[in-house]
Amino acid sequence: MASSTPVEDTIREKITTAFSPSNLIIRNDSHLHAHHAPMQGSTSKETHFHVTITSESFKSKMQPARHRMVYALLKEEMDREGGIHALQLRTRTPEEEQREKERKAQA
Repeated sequence: MASSTPVEDTIREKITTAFSPSNLIIRNDSHLHAHHAPMQGSTSKETHFHVTITSESFKSKMQPARHRMVYALLKEEMDREGGIHALQLRTRTPEEEQREKERKAQA
Protein backbone atom coordinates (compact mmCIF):
# COMPACT_ATOMS: atom_id res chain seq x y z
CA MET A 1 0.00 0.00 0.00
CA ALA A 2 1.39 3.40 -1.00
CA SER A 3 1.87 6.05 1.68
CA SER A 4 -0.42 9.06 1.64
CA THR A 5 2.55 11.21 2.76
CA PRO A 6 5.52 10.13 0.63
CA VAL A 7 7.35 13.47 0.81
CA GLU A 8 7.01 13.66 4.59
CA ASP A 9 8.14 10.04 4.84
CA THR A 10 11.23 10.84 2.77
CA ILE A 11 12.02 13.91 4.88
CA ARG A 12 11.72 11.84 8.07
CA GLU A 13 13.86 9.00 6.70
CA LYS A 14 16.64 11.23 5.38
CA ILE A 15 16.84 13.43 8.47
CA THR A 16 16.77 10.44 10.82
CA THR A 17 19.53 8.70 8.88
CA ALA A 18 21.74 11.78 8.50
CA PHE A 19 21.33 13.49 11.86
CA SER A 20 20.08 10.85 14.36
CA PRO A 21 17.84 13.47 15.96
CA SER A 22 16.80 13.25 19.59
CA ASN A 23 13.70 15.20 18.58
CA LEU A 24 12.11 15.52 15.14
CA ILE A 25 8.84 17.28 14.44
CA ILE A 26 7.55 17.57 10.87
CA ARG A 27 4.45 19.65 10.27
CA ASN A 28 2.86 19.73 6.82
CA ASP A 29 1.55 23.27 6.30
CA SER A 30 0.67 22.77 2.63
CA HIS A 31 -3.05 23.23 3.19
CA LEU A 32 -2.38 26.77 4.45
CA HIS A 33 -0.77 27.72 1.15
CA ALA A 34 -2.94 25.88 -1.40
CA HIS A 35 -4.63 29.14 -2.45
CA HIS A 36 -1.34 30.91 -3.32
CA ALA A 37 -0.79 31.60 -7.01
CA PRO A 38 2.36 29.43 -7.34
CA MET A 39 0.40 26.47 -5.96
CA GLN A 40 -2.45 26.73 -8.46
CA GLY A 41 -2.50 23.59 -10.54
CA SER A 42 -0.13 21.72 -8.23
CA THR A 43 -1.19 18.14 -7.74
CA SER A 44 1.00 17.71 -4.65
CA LYS A 45 -0.47 18.04 -1.17
CA GLU A 46 3.04 18.10 0.30
CA THR A 47 4.75 21.35 -0.64
CA HIS A 48 5.18 23.39 2.58
CA PHE A 49 6.79 22.02 5.72
CA HIS A 50 7.89 23.27 9.13
CA VAL A 51 10.61 21.00 10.53
CA THR A 52 12.15 21.09 14.01
CA ILE A 53 15.32 19.05 14.44
CA THR A 54 17.31 18.55 17.63
CA SER A 55 20.64 16.87 16.94
CA GLU A 56 24.21 16.61 18.20
CA SER A 57 25.19 17.05 14.52
CA PHE A 58 24.50 20.78 14.89
CA LYS A 59 27.02 21.34 17.68
CA SER A 60 29.49 24.16 16.99
CA LYS A 61 27.60 25.19 13.83
CA MET A 62 25.76 28.47 13.33
CA GLN A 63 22.14 28.45 12.11
CA PRO A 64 22.98 29.18 8.45
CA ALA A 65 25.37 26.20 8.32
CA ARG A 66 22.78 23.95 9.97
CA HIS A 67 20.15 25.00 7.46
CA ARG A 68 22.53 24.42 4.54
CA MET A 69 23.09 20.88 5.86
CA VAL A 70 19.34 20.19 5.75
CA TYR A 71 18.84 21.89 2.36
CA ALA A 72 21.67 19.81 0.88
CA LEU A 73 20.11 16.66 2.29
CA LEU A 74 16.69 17.46 0.80
CA LYS A 75 17.93 19.01 -2.47
CA GLU A 76 16.32 16.37 -4.66
CA GLU A 77 12.92 16.83 -3.01
CA MET A 78 13.19 20.62 -3.32
CA ASP A 79 14.25 20.52 -6.99
CA ARG A 80 11.58 18.06 -8.11
CA GLU A 81 8.43 19.32 -9.84
CA GLY A 82 5.64 19.14 -7.26
CA GLY A 83 8.22 18.70 -4.51
CA ILE A 84 8.99 20.87 -1.51
CA HIS A 85 8.19 24.50 -2.29
CA ALA A 86 8.88 25.95 1.18
CA LEU A 87 10.83 24.56 4.11
CA GLN A 88 10.81 26.36 7.45
CA LEU A 89 13.54 25.01 9.73
CA ARG A 90 14.23 25.12 13.42
CA THR A 91 17.56 23.47 14.18
CA ARG A 92 19.06 23.12 17.62
CA THR A 93 21.38 21.06 19.76
CA PRO A 94 20.13 19.03 22.74
CA GLU A 95 21.68 21.67 25.04
CA GLU A 96 19.81 24.46 23.28
CA GLU A 97 16.58 22.50 23.57
CA GLN A 98 17.18 21.94 27.30
CA ARG A 99 17.88 25.65 27.90
CA GLU A 100 14.66 26.52 26.09
CA LYS A 101 12.66 24.07 28.25
CA GLU A 102 14.19 25.55 31.41
CA ARG A 103 13.47 29.09 30.28
CA LYS A 104 9.82 28.21 29.56
CA ALA A 105 9.49 26.48 32.94
CA GLN A 106 10.65 29.64 34.70
CA ALA A 107 8.23 31.88 32.80
